[in-house]
Amino acid sequence: RFGTCYVLQLDDEFLMFDCGPAATHKLVKIGLFPTQIDYLFFSHHHFDHNVDFPCFLLCRWDQSIGKENTLHVWGPPPTEWITEHLIGPKGAFNHDWRARVGHPGSQEIFENRGGTLPRPEPRVVVKDIDSGEVIKKDHWTVTAAATQHIQPWMQTIAYRIDSDEGSIVFTSDTGVCDSVKRLAKGSDTLLIHCWDHQETMRGNEAKMITGTIDAAHIAKETGTKRLILAHQGPNFDRPGSKE
Repeated sequence: RFGTCYVLQLDDEFLMFDCGPAATHKLVKIGLFPTQIDYLFFSHHHFDHNVDFPCFLLCRWDQSIGKENTLHVWGPPPTEWITEHLIGPKGAFNHDWRARVGHPGSQEIFENRGGTLPRPEPRVVVKDIDSGEVIKKDHWTVTAAATQHIQPWMQTIAYRIDSDEGSIVFTSDTGVCDSVKRLAKGSDTLLIHCWDHQETMRGNEAKMITGTIDAAHIAKETGTKRLILAHQGPNFDRPGSKE
């Protein structure tokens, strides 16, 4: 419930979806290190989905030895703008990484970790994407589709991953909409934001995020084999509520 971040392992590759509060801390807690994550997908840029991005980005770079794969990041606008304003020439953390690249003590730490000087600057391949984008790799394909959440103030995206191991859809924050239903059609797993019991949700709230019954209807209509409810509000924690 504390923000949103999911990691999907496909063989020896790790795909991360969103980077909400404490994502990096929780990642390490379960035995994964930022340097193992090569792909990051943002659903949208509410802070509960992206606020740990600076921490993840800088930890991944700082703990690297210069031999890791380049991090690839996708998301709706302003994904490129945010990344540039974090580590670009005028970014908020430009002073930090420049000091670590240039200071003799930081260089020694980098060498002791296994790196070879000169220490490389942060490098990220980042791309703003829209609904309908398809990202294909050797062993998996990611398809993006628009969700119904906070438009027109912000663009929001759901992702479907298809691989030899099956298919999973991360809807992120969404109300009931046809684009999400099409994306999730016939999926093995549907992970959906489910804020509260349906009877407590009214008006605009029910249009921008699903409740229990709406989530169940989407699962039934798409024929998904497994439904996972996530990103719940605090009402679900009351005794007897989940039951």
